[in-house]
Amino acid sequence: MKTKRLSLLGALVVLSLLVTQCGATPQPQTVVQTVEVEKTVIETVEVEKEVIQTVEVEKEVVKEVEVTAVPEGSKPSGTLRVALSGYPNSLYIPATQDKNADNAASQLYDPLVFQDNEGNIGPGLAERWEISDDGTEYTFYLRQGVTFHNGEPFTADDVIATWEYGKGEGSAWPDRYSIAETVEKIDDYTVKVTTDGPKPLLLITMHDFWSIIPDEYMAEVGVEGFQEHPIGTGPFMFVEWIKGDRITYKANPDYWREGMPKVETLIFRPIPESSTRVAAIQTDEIDVVQRLSAEEAQGLLGEAGVRVIKYPVARIFYIAFNNLTSGVGLPTEDPLVRQAMNHAVDVDAIIDALFSGFGKRATGYVATGEMGYGNVSPFSYDPDKAAELLAEAGYADGFEIDMACPAGAYGSFEEVCEAVVGYLSEVGITVNLEIMESGHYWNLEAAKELPPLFGDSWADESGEAYNRLRGALGGDDAPYSAWSDPEIDRLLGEIAIEVDIARRTALYEELQVYMQENPPFIYLYEPYTFEAVRDKVQDYQPRPSEIFYLMDTWVAISD
Repeated sequence: MKTKRLSLLGALVVLSLLVTQCGATPQPQTVVQTVEVEKTVIETVEVEKEVIQTVEVEKEVVKEVEVTAVPEGSKPSGTLRVALSGYPNSLYIPATQDKNADNAASQLYDPLVFQDNEGNIGPGLAERWEISDDGTEYTFYLRQGVTFHNGEPFTADDVIATWEYGKGEGSAWPDRYSIAETVEKIDDYTVKVTTDGPKPLLLITMHDFWSIIPDEYMAEVGVEGFQEHPIGTGPFMFVEWIKGDRITYKANPDYWREGMPKVETLIFRPIPESSTRVAAIQTDEIDVVQRLSAEEAQGLLGEAGVRVIKYPVARIFYIAFNNLTSGVGLPTEDPLVRQAMNHAVDVDAIIDALFSGFGKRATGYVATGEMGYGNVSPFSYDPDKAAELLAEAGYADGFEIDMACPAGAYGSFEEVCEAVVGYLSEVGITVNLEIMESGHYWNLEAAKELPPLFGDSWADESGEAYNRLRGALGGDDAPYSAWSDPEIDRLLGEIAIEVDIARRTALYEELQVYMQENPPFIYLYEPYTFEAVRDKVQDYQPRPSEIFYLMDTWVAISD
């Protein structure tokens, strides 16, 4: 761990050195650089039904790369090497909040239902399902003939075990499993899930979290043993995890989805330092790199054999306040202080400086395009207003407070945290910033042992902000929340069961107004994310949630 302090002058130096003028566009695109010399072609792709728009870039001298497609019905072949921006803390879905861990773990398992790249919910390990008229009973008819990686047959018992372990002691996400009141075995291939009322987000929650585990194996080895050697029904099988170096999988030869996976060996390499990730893809040591800065992505546009992908992310970055543990009794319990801290930070300048303008100041905790977005405006950058609010709250001379941020987890986020510290110092708030290794950070966050301020972000692919809101504002009931507010709890409770779209939207709007007056965060920005992949990687499609599924990705043979 490393402790850092940053004065405003230091923050502004960081910002001024990085500022470049570049307009942001709200459409996803892929810039493909596999063309003839002295010619640049821009190719766009659709991500989650976003509107597509092409934009011009400067001409680059690049090399044309021809690839040979994998024949239909061929066996898995080749090796796909994926860089992670941090060290995963678990390959067991209920035990982790980290996106790096989620991406590595998700290749091992299957859920009952699966959300495709267009956002549609379809069959997974459940071939079909029926919903009762009152919306409280879901009957799932399970796929037969599926086996786990250890040969254990998949049955209804495994669904029940997944639910019981997921809501049990030590789970990071008990609320994602206790959304079901009961899970009942009707026969070996039929289960009935009952809820205590309508749950509009049950199916998407199942897709995100209910990765089915083998009942007998889990009973034999326990959660700790399972994390050492995870087993699922998914397209890839666990081989080894050399901590700090790599995670290796191999293709599941008995995978139930015909023709998948297409890659024989899948390797994840944690590389927290973004410049090292860039160097790794330039030297063909890595095939896929996520979470690049705009500056790094622009630097790769002319790199032969590499293409750059840019797309908007359904993610909010923020500095969280803590009123459960370390923040009790501190000035940040006063909503006027929290409003002041929002007015003190020039988020637009940070976006321009660190992300070349590719981002948008968050209006609150509901992202652009999500249900209920648009009825509030972002906090203005107004240091005079911030000083007035601090004086009104009794802190005209400011105060001192501790803050933590994760290292390497998100592109340039350490620099964002440093800039926030600098801006707060201008209104008299002295922040002691500690940059922590991300895996250690997530563990402290789950244990509610982070300081009174901590930086983080949250993505969601459901089209709504509910899971993000509940996860970050659920008080003691949500492991990664350090904030509790009865009014927020009330509104989220109503949203959780409301099926009428108009009423549901109105509740989100009411919640956003309340969260402007009583902000539980310093709201920062909605980002674009940048990735780079080698040209030989085909059919790789990231999602706005930043989760990827690699079952149909393949590695081409260069001619």
